[in-house]
Amino acid sequence: MTKPVPKIKIFGIPFSKMSMQETVEHLTDSIESNIQTHVITANPIMVMTALEKPQYKEMMFKSDLIVPDGAGIIWAAKQGGSPITERVTGIELIHELMAKGEKHHWKVYLLGTSQEIIESAANTLQLQYPQVRVVGYRNGFFTAEQDAEVIAEITELQPHLLFVARGAETQEPWIVKHRKQLGVPLIMGVGGSFDVISGKLKRAPQWMQKSKLEWLFRLVQEPKRLPRMMVIPKFMIKVMRNRDNITK
Repeated sequence: MTKPVPKIKIFGIPFSKMSMQETVEHLTDSIESNIQTHVITANPIMVMTALEKPQYKEMMFKSDLIVPDGAGIIWAAKQGGSPITERVTGIELIHELMAKGEKHHWKVYLLGTSQEIIESAANTLQLQYPQVRVVGYRNGFFTAEQDAEVIAEITELQPHLLFVARGAETQEPWIVKHRKQLGVPLIMGVGGSFDVISGKLKRAPQWMQKSKLEWLFRLVQEPKRLPRMMVIPKFMIKVMRNRDNITK
């Protein structure tokens, strides 16, 4: 049986306070015990979306583990007087789980993004982690009418890990809706992680990550993200104006 997860609420959203190592160990125990876990790697944009859209907030509450992907979440927790140990980013969690999977000979399925990117990401991960079997992958361009076909393929292959990249507002609701049918022990939405793994995009250098400027590096590579990024200043203002209520 897995241990209870220490949590902190950021504007009502329950975030894990576990470190990366603790998170990986917790998830490993769940996978090996065949206990299904839906992981959301959340950032300030997702928190603000949840506050504005009740259905999205309800969906987040149906997940099993919400980890602090964004630096803004770490900052908000500190402002609220209840610090979180460290960021648990989606892309780093993928690599940590793949490394752990080598010891346990896990199987993984990748779902989402374009065919070119998903194929490249699958090949890269298979080469990097040869003891993990990438048993299948599929691009994210399928309709609701094709859901049954996608689910059937995944369930037949019986992976231990399912990473889904269809955009935060699509991938998480899709996972919540179909998780029981999928029956995969670990399901995680990974956003743009496959873009980085495939080599299409670069990840920010360490100094920018430590300086909490990773968002800026990503924006330079993807200017189309600007409208979405404008939510971050709104989140910061909300934190500064509501310091006494951040973690309540």
